[in-house]
Amino acid sequence: MKQVYFLSDAHLGSLAIEHGRMQERRLVRFLDSIKHKAAAIYLLGDMFDFWNEYRYVVPKGHTRFLGKLSELTDMGVEVHFFTGNHDIWTYGYLEEECGLIVHTRPFTTEIYDKVFFLAHGDGLGDPDNRFKLLRKIFHNRICQRLFNAVHPRWGMWLGLTWAKHSRLKRVEGKELPYLGEDKEYLIRFTKNYMKTHANVDFYLYGHRHIELDLMLSRKTRMMILGDWIWQFTYAVFDGEHMFLEQYVEGESQP
Repeated sequence: MKQVYFLSDAHLGSLAIEHGRMQERRLVRFLDSIKHKAAAIYLLGDMFDFWNEYRYVVPKGHTRFLGKLSELTDMGVEVHFFTGNHDIWTYGYLEEECGLIVHTRPFTTEIYDKVFFLAHGDGLGDPDNRFKLLRKIFHNRICQRLFNAVHPRWGMWLGLTWAKHSRLKRVEGKELPYLGEDKEYLIRFTKNYMKTHANVDFYLYGHRHIELDLMLSRKTRMMILGDWIWQFTYAVFDGEHMFLEQYVEGESQP
């Protein structure tokens, strides 16, 4: 039985990541290492630090990554791409040129007889009112059209610069460490969601850039997938067992 893989938060193209080319190559080598073992790959958001498609223009770079994704879909591997809060602005290119299945909201699906709730994680219980306002603006179709009226030279510069400043506000560019069950808003959201969705077996998220593997009940398990900036972590499901792993080059993978 082939395996199903889950990863998130590479933030490719970030102006705040000095090892960006090495990071992309490492991600591509990982994808290459699983191409014959994977039935499906779920990319749970923020794979790009800023992605915006214009009618005739897409962002510069990422050719190794996009080429590998295209190879995977040509081989028959399902590749699911979830928009995060950094790469919302996709309007058909990734589907048409790379064969990806794009999700713009949380997605519940059955994989090998288990029910999965999959989401990037932004907007799910986050109490930050400023972030909520920005998220509404970013998702607003009128605002998106107005932004795309700006020349790509300035639009891409603005997006990448905004993302860079956002990351540099954090200590060493990293997220806060795990805050505990009571303070992590994704855990609070999940526990509340479970009350009306008892059929879900696994909840998987990105966004927080921490590794978390938590049993919320005898049946229900929640994971936050870390990132592909510093941690190079991913989850893999073989139809019976779910593992949270780290990609270490030179080691055999499960």
